[in-house]
Amino acid sequence: MSWDLFIYLAVPSIAASLTASIFSLIGRRKTAVAFSVLSISVLAAFIVGMWVSLNRPPFRTMGETRLWYSFFAGAAGLFTNLRWRYNWILSFSTVLSTVFIILNIARPEIHDQTLMPALQSAWFIPHVTVYMFSYSLLGCAFLIGIVCLFKQNGDAENMLCAADTLVYIGTAFLTFGMLSGAIWAKEAWGHFWNWDPKETWALITWLVYLLYIHMRIYRRGSAKLMCFLLIFAF
Repeated sequence: MSWDLFIYLAVPSIAASLTASIFSLIGRRKTAVAFSVLSISVLAAFIVGMWVSLNRPPFRTMGETRLWYSFFAGAAGLFTNLRWRYNWILSFSTVLSTVFIILNIARPEIHDQTLMPALQSAWFIPHVTVYMFSYSLLGCAFLIGIVCLFKQNGDAENMLCAADTLVYIGTAFLTFGMLSGAIWAKEAWGHFWNWDPKETWALITWLVYLLYIHMRIYRRGSAKLMCFLLIFAF
């Protein structure tokens, strides 16, 4: 599998995702779920094909990273739709996934299949995967936060309960990502933490989400304030 074939799978994936969004908005739930699963499965098939053809996990380049974001955005949107029956969420996740797919069609970054020594670690796959999955869940929470801004306090509070669950799960995966990254850094460079920009902003993001969780548990802010914090955190 190569980037030359990507467009032939990307277009059907986008078409299936858009179809799922339309059926979801008009209340055809089962049909929407079926098309959403189809869209995600097509991307999953390409990822597996890339993995096999490259003889390495496709995590190295920006193009490969965007490919995973496309997959997880759709998966997180489907999860949110199935769990809380927000029909509109598939439209938002479709937009996110489609943006990443279009960027990959426009600029497929093709590199050789070798990995630099630092990336040849058992922590490479779990670290990157859990981070991407957490970002996708937190992205859905971010979308809920935006919608909540335009709701009355009672409705906003109900929607924030859904966002809370996404934040709890997303932050748990974010925590594992940071811990696995620290172990990986120790193995590769001899230090658990170097305070480089990426590590520092990962820590700041994690702390802001912990602040959100703390304020929600102890009811320290209004629904609107929590929406703004949710947006700021992402």
